[in-house]
Amino acid sequence: MNADDIIIRVENLYAGYDDVAIQENVNFDVRRGEVFGILGGSGCGKSTLLKHMIGLNDPISGHVYIHGDDIVTADDAKRATILRRFGVMYQSGALFGSMTLLENVRLPLEEYTGLPDDAIDLIARMKLELVGLEAFTGHLPAELSGGMQKRAGIARAMALDPEILFMDEPSSGLDPITAASLDATIRRLSDNLGVTFVIVTHDLGSIFVATDRVILLDRRAKGIIAQGDPRKLRDETDDPRVRAFFRREVEAQAA
Repeated sequence: MNADDIIIRVENLYAGYDDVAIQENVNFDVRRGEVFGILGGSGCGKSTLLKHMIGLNDPISGHVYIHGDDIVTADDAKRATILRRFGVMYQSGALFGSMTLLENVRLPLEEYTGLPDDAIDLIARMKLELVGLEAFTGHLPAELSGGMQKRAGIARAMALDPEILFMDEPSSGLDPITAASLDATIRRLSDNLGVTFVIVTHDLGSIFVATDRVILLDRRAKGIIAQGDPRKLRDETDDPRVRAFFRREVEAQAA
């Protein structure tokens, strides 16, 4: 693999709170243009890892490189440049309830660009069209279904054309059909636009459709116990912990 293919590199990361490590010596790469999954059971630290990757939390030690720049050691000016390179969609979608979808998507463009108003309006409408919400620009979030709110969250996260999009539990609270539709949206955006996705999830119902590679975190191991193609991990692993994790998904499908 060419080094230029690596868009995110996590090295020797010890992540936690108040010097208490939840994960120890975590190492992995994310390749440009792939959909990368962070998996694991409750309490294993998936969201903690995400917060460290996007610079919300400082690690106990270690490094997170985005495009070769270490977000951990970057000064304020450099960190601001790094933050512009990615978007984040939080579990709730984090839309402003008093603003229409169009106004929500316009917000980062108004804050971080000097574009004229008509250009901002056009870009915001294009982002909503990408996720199939062009007919709902004037709606408030409360007037939409949960799945539509999640897609609107993706549109806003993509407003500044980031190369990387981090997503925290995107299918949480969605019924299986709506979750599958969201998975298809993620897959389409990755395939058509080359966006790199990093998705945190414990829902195995969709990872075989949406993700190219994954890491599997384990609470007791305090780190990664498996990484690679999720289909191969499911079918070929010799690790009983990995087998048990994926067996829950197989059993759920059979039910």
